[in-house]
Amino acid sequence: MKHLLIAIILLGLHGVICAQSADEIMQKIDRNMSSENRVVESSMTIHGRRNSRTITSVSYTVGTEKSFTEYLSPAREKGTKMLKLEDKLWTYYPANDRIVQISGHMLRQSVMGSDLSYEDMMDDRKLTDVYTAEIESTEMMDNRKVFVLKLTAKVDDAAYYSRKLWVDAEYYLPHKEEMYAKSGQLLKRTVLSNFEKIDGRWYPMKLNFKDVLKQGKGTDWEIISIKFDEEIPDYLFTKAALKQ
Repeated sequence: MKHLLIAIILLGLHGVICAQSADEIMQKIDRNMSSENRVVESSMTIHGRRNSRTITSVSYTVGTEKSFTEYLSPAREKGTKMLKLEDKLWTYYPANDRIVQISGHMLRQSVMGSDLSYEDMMDDRKLTDVYTAEIESTEMMDNRKVFVLKLTAKVDDAAYYSRKLWVDAEYYLPHKEEMYAKSGQLLKRTVLSNFEKIDGRWYPMKLNFKDVLKQGKGTDWEIISIKFDEEIPDYLFTKAALKQ
């Protein structure tokens, strides 16, 4: 009985240690990926079944609740703008000079035919605010040690019920991520690469998003430039700025 009790205690301690380690890894990912504010110029290349097209944009983000994006090219998308305020999202279409609110089931629709949904682009919360994590294993990926983490949603409004991350043991950024429905069905896969150290943090400069339910080679998102802790004017985060 004494040996059984010791075994149970040790098993419980092992679980606590693993949980603490998983939480620490998540916190380090959040420190790399989250910021008070940032300005990002990027290109998004959408690989369709027959051809590919590239869209460039600049985004201004403050915390997790404010974001303003303006599309710069090509001509067809130039001038399209998106404004996120907390859980609300509006898109401005210059062709017909209209502002449309994106809500409800529309948030799950593709953004400009890409493998990202509006819901994907809106959820900028820290992983630790949305998920609990456990370490499943450690592996080698591309000659790098990675932690394999299983994340389970702890809030009702998470875009994905669970996620699986392969996290670099040095950079504390995911090399790969899989997103699952509550049923266990794989929905999307993301591959992150080109890690660079910027202002004391590691950040992925290239990502490939793949909706596994769609055909095609996914969507490449590449950062042209990124600046953290910039002065961003408040007027950008108003509906009036969409038509300016």
